[in-house]
Amino acid sequence: MKAKAILIFLFFSAAVAAQTDTTEYKKFRFGGYGEILFQQMNYGADRYKDPAGAARENRAYVSIPRTILAFDYKFREDIVLSTEIEFEYGGVGTAMELEYDEAGEYETEIEKGGEVQLEQFHITKRFANWFNVRAGHIIVPVGLTNAHHEPIFFFGATRPEGEMSILPCTWHETGLSILGKYKGLSYEVMVINGLDPNGFSSDNWIQGGKQGMFEKSVMTSPAYAGRLEYVPVKGLRLGVSGYFNKTAPNATLPQKTANIDANVAIGTFDAQYIHKNAGVRANFIYGHLTDAYQLGKINNTLSKYSPFSRDLVLGEVALTYSVEAGYNVLSFFGLKQKLMPFVRYEYYNSMEKVPAQRNKDLHNRREIFTIGANYALLPNLVIKADYNIRRIDGGRYNNENTFGLGIGYIGWFIQK
Repeated sequence: MKAKAILIFLFFSAAVAAQTDTTEYKKFRFGGYGEILFQQMNYGADRYKDPAGAARENRAYVSIPRTILAFDYKFREDIVLSTEIEFEYGGVGTAMELEYDEAGEYETEIEKGGEVQLEQFHITKRFANWFNVRAGHIIVPVGLTNAHHEPIFFFGATRPEGEMSILPCTWHETGLSILGKYKGLSYEVMVINGLDPNGFSSDNWIQGGKQGMFEKSVMTSPAYAGRLEYVPVKGLRLGVSGYFNKTAPNATLPQKTANIDANVAIGTFDAQYIHKNAGVRANFIYGHLTDAYQLGKINNTLSKYSPFSRDLVLGEVALTYSVEAGYNVLSFFGLKQKLMPFVRYEYYNSMEKVPAQRNKDLHNRREIFTIGANYALLPNLVIKADYNIRRIDGGRYNNENTFGLGIGYIGWFIQK
């Protein structure tokens, strides 16, 4: 049992979003991962109405943020089909959403009642450990969380907020990639369908530009992404990733964006050190959008029946960075189980820089201070608790505090 748990852990710790070494099973395997989450907040949902920010209000929620079922099948030893289906917030449905940042407007959000998504569906042709070709629906490994998004690979009850707020997370698109690993070096480069600029917003930057709302994804202007990871010594992993897309031709109404480019460029750096009982992670993401002024004017003219936010002010630059550290205190007592208290600092701003003709919304400048603990009941089953304080624009507005409890698991249930 212990050897099997270690094998699971090593598999999911692979450097790229999906492993290229498939020697640990002969024909097929079935598994997945998931999370259960409880959160209690001391602030109201509307941070825009009151000049002081969100009013004091006690509220709590329980949810199933995601349940993923994974299946891999070998047509041959060198040709592998991999699939992942994600059930988000319990499945599918229609929900009414109140948009406080849009003058209290009610909107019907099909996806907000829960989603079922094909997160991965690709075929990989293995030539060697250092060279493989993959085609289909694949993970875009831009940023630390997208590259390593399973729940046992981050501290805290939820994924880091900065990455989730300005980038799609987990980010998955359709295209072609080349990937491999050689000694301590891993890489992946890809060409994929791009973003829809009509979905960009003031609060979430390019996140809403991820396609999938319609049956087909526009690929008039492909996107290019890549990730490089290096393990110089045992336990230390360094990663860089990048993304570029000329998004204007991919707009839902491309005639409106014909005279602009709306280029999105993203660069990231992350580091992780895990050795025996200590864990440290750091992450930095910088994103730039050209023609933000013109695109905001275009999006603001979209129909009120449009599923997009229609924000007039878009960020030219979005920024997030974080650092976290934890230590297994049970090691002091010679116990094999792990209880890792941790601390995290995180900053993010979807409007780090805006066009000269626009004013920033200072609500989007946020810092989060988090303390918590991860208790590993098993190597692939973790119980999490945390408390975070969100400061808005350096304390200009009321703090927003959240207590969270979570359970995360990951594993292959059947292997043959």
